Amino acid sequence: MNAEDAPRIRVVSIASLASKGRWRIEAMRTSSDHLFLWFTRGQGRITVSGITHGYGPHNAILVPAGAVHSYEVGRQVLGTAVYIPPTADLYMPDEAVQFRVREPRAQAELTQILEALRSELESEAPDHLRASVLHAGLLGVWMARNESETFAREDYGAASDRLAAEFTDRLERDFRTGKSIASYARDMGITPTHLTRACKTACGKPASALLTDRVIAEAQVMLKDTDRPIGEISAQLGFTSPGYFSRAFHHSTGFTPSRFRKIG
Repeated sequence: MNAEDAPRIRVVSIASLASKGRWRIEAMRTSSDHLFLWFTRGQGRITVSGITHGYGPHNAILVPAGAVHSYEVGRQVLGTAVYIPPTADLYMPDEAVQFRVREPRAQAELTQILEALRSELESEAPDHLRASVLHAGLLGVWMARNESETFAREDYGAASDRLAAEFTDRLERDFRTGKSIASYARDMGITPTHLTRACKTACGKPASALLTDRVIAEAQVMLKDTDRPIGEISAQLGFTSPGYFSRAFHHSTGFTPSRFRKIG
């Protein structure tokens, strides 16, 4: 593997992610990279594919590339986020998993791997990018050796989890089309009421809120990271008019699209 060909792995503090704007992590979104989260202090909730789990100190979570997710980060939350491109071709779980790391030995091993990975990424030594991929591989080995739990329940909520997961998969594919909740429910062979109840059971939010969160999150990214005209963004996200888009955006964020873009 040449240095130029090495996948670009990123290691950042969770606090620094939150400082860039809570909307960047709390809004429903996807990532083209695998996301590994290691929480060392604080607690909150994380939702992956429509299913919500709580997290606390010494919890690690792997969100696979392409999974719809969001997570809460309060002022007391500390930890590390690692972004690993699928092109790294390393062992990574196929579904979201959570590790409640109780043994000091396992905590120390994980901390050591993350520190070494960060050190290589910050280094200017020869082959430091290739070395970072190898350390990320050790992170995959650590996950394989430690007990995890999937983002699903085996109790009465399991059926709701499955429906919520199916809905978020469909949502990620179609949220730009302006498709209604009734249309999603019809395609799934259930009623809108059933879909809403399933989502509320799985993650505490109705299906309509998940749809709005995903569309507005995409709008925020497009407003911040591109120079596309607001009317074009509105059309690309399935809104029937720029005015309707502006009202929906203001209702969700408290800002007009133009004001949100301006304040940075």
